[in-house]
Amino acid sequence: LGERSIYYDFDKYAIKDQYKTVVDAHGGFLLSHPASKVTLQGNCDERGSREYNLGLGQRRADSVRKVLAAKGVKDSQMETVSFGKEKPHNPGHNEAAWAENRRTDIVYKGE
Repeated sequence: LGERSIYYDFDKYAIKDQYKTVVDAHGGFLLSHPASKVTLQGNCDERGSREYNLGLGQRRADSVRKVLAAKGVKDSQMETVSFGKEKPHNPGHNEAAWAENRRTDIVYKGE
C-alpha cells in the first residue's frame, strides 16, 4: 500500500482509471483489516476561492469513499475531510505544482 494519493484533473473529482487500482488495493486491505480506519483528505490547487476549493476537496474525498463503500468497506472505517488549498504538497505556482496538489490522500489512523 505504498501509493496513498489519488490525483485529479483540473476542477474534477472523478477518479482516473490509472488510480482505480490504488483505491482497490486500499479497499482490499480495509476489508481484510476491519479494525483499520482511514481519513480521506481532499485537496485542491491554489486556484479558485477558499469556499469553492473546500467544496471540491470534499467531492474528491467523497468520490474515494463511494468507491470503497461499493467494495464493502464499512462506513465506520472511513471519514472524509477537505483541506481545500490549505495543505499543498508542492508550494510552487505552475501546472506541475498544481497537479501534485489536486489529490485525495488516504491516511490510516495511528500514522
